[in-house]
Amino acid sequence: MPAESPAGPDHAVYQQQILRWRAERLQRLQAPDGWLSLIGLEWLQQGANRIGTAADNDIVLQAGPAHLGTLILGKDGALRMMLAPDCGASIDGKAVVESDLLDDMHVPAGAMPTTVRFGHASFHVIDRNGRKALRVKDSDAATRRDFAGIEYFPIDPAWRIVAEWVPFTPPHTLQIGTAIGTVDTVEVPGKAVFQRDGHTHELLPYQEEPGGELFFVIADHTSGQQTYGAARFLYATLPEGGVQHPGKLVLDFNRAYNPPCAFTAFATCPLPPPENRLNLPVTAGELTYRGGHD
Repeated sequence: MPAESPAGPDHAVYQQQILRWRAERLQRLQAPDGWLSLIGLEWLQQGANRIGTAADNDIVLQAGPAHLGTLILGKDGALRMMLAPDCGASIDGKAVVESDLLDDMHVPAGAMPTTVRFGHASFHVIDRNGRKALRVKDSDAATRRDFAGIEYFPIDPAWRIVAEWVPFTPPHTLQIGTAIGTVDTVEVPGKAVFQRDGHTHELLPYQEEPGGELFFVIADHTSGQQTYGAARFLYATLPEGGVQHPGKLVLDFNRAYNPPCAFTAFATCPLPPPENRLNLPVTAGELTYRGGHD
């Protein structure tokens, strides 16, 4: 039985929509501060963390001045950066000597974490389950310079599937493991239920921010074979009536894409829970990245 296909754009229009989505995806990935620019994930210790490229630092960077400065991590999680004299760095674009820093989990909604920039490299602090680390980027990173491009399955409109949206009242919770060994608890507002080749399949999403799109972390029979072994990601717009009400949901697997971990060893990607390991091959979306790291 073929998958249900919604009435909508004809094949030529749909092809153009997917090609445009791919181009926008590549643009974001290849941006000077995109995922390909990552050159470090450095965990902070409580107290003083001396940072720079010289070997006598607590955190040795791959780019930047020999001695960038010292980042103080307080017992309460507060962060304060003190720049070394004449290091040429700035904090959020300002030529200051020292400043408090905000990590990615403690900034106001819609704001960015504090960025320390030095030449063509920079870092900001991320917080993962109370542990804090420097996410270091370099627009001249080898992963960005030597990017090998993305390969795809052929665009197939049959993989643009209309699913039934079944809300959970109240929402369920789900344990999501990550590439760095942590486990996050997320709130799942419902499930997407769809038919493929006469079989019923279900996927559980969560929302990365209140009111945001539904985010699916998935695996299938192509994982580790034609596609990236750990996971692929897929976003879906909310059902017309919102996540609290039954409705229809479009799962466009032609937009299934590789997580940052497929391109860099310095990302902290979520992994698919057992509930999202589909018992079928999803022959749509991005293939394994041939320039991937070991």
